[in-house]
Amino acid sequence: MNYAPIVNEVFKLWWVILILFAISAFKTPWFKGLLGEALVKFAAWLRLPKETYHRVHNVMLPTPDGTTQIDHVFVSQFGIFVVETKNMKGWIYGGENQAQWTQRIFNKSFKFQNPLRQNFKHVKALEATLDVPPESIHSVVVFAGESTFKSPIPANVTAGGGYVTYIKSFSEPVLSEAQVQRAVSQIESGRPAPTRATHRKHIQQLKTRADPYAERKCPKCGSSMVLRTAKRGGSAGNQFWGCSAYPKCTMVQNVT
Repeated sequence: MNYAPIVNEVFKLWWVILILFAISAFKTPWFKGLLGEALVKFAAWLRLPKETYHRVHNVMLPTPDGTTQIDHVFVSQFGIFVVETKNMKGWIYGGENQAQWTQRIFNKSFKFQNPLRQNFKHVKALEATLDVPPESIHSVVVFAGESTFKSPIPANVTAGGGYVTYIKSFSEPVLSEAQVQRAVSQIESGRPAPTRATHRKHIQQLKTRADPYAERKCPKCGSSMVLRTAKRGGSAGNQFWGCSAYPKCTMVQNVT
């Protein structure tokens, strides 16, 4: 019996399966995130001279309550730029001081954390790591997906390659070349080794932070956070997390 036709048909079927798998992978948030990161890196490679802007990608730094992961850091004499990327589509609504922003796709709306607040922790972690004036460190947010801002957005929240234009708008030197080189060295030496164990530990910390009732550490001083109930004002009866070192440390966090 000639099995060649059957083998050929099975071989063709495997190609179909691989193609379908590739198509489904392209639609996943994981792949879209990789694509967004790649586009941000490409814009930097194309428009930010590497001899002027030193690039450090995927930076993980220690914080009092664990670690924090920074997408991109660009170090130059004109400042240090901490870049948070968001790969999202649809209409984006938000304000600088709002705790949550809104993504609207057709008739559905989704809430997500204000990326400026998310990046604030990154900036603070970098401030603690580097020996530079705090005012030389700038927060930048990049929306890399097919999204449209539908409300007034701060200048440091950009779309696509617009973040490069924002970075290049800083043209007055604020750091010496020696400070720039030292900052790059401190970032490289201050972050944990990018091992699988380090990554797993960071993911577990993110899950803990996402659980509103999980035990946590104060992101400001590292002390334990205590679940408390507001006794007065408009929030009376609502629970919140307060630092156990109060009144020395006044850090508070919402339960949700």
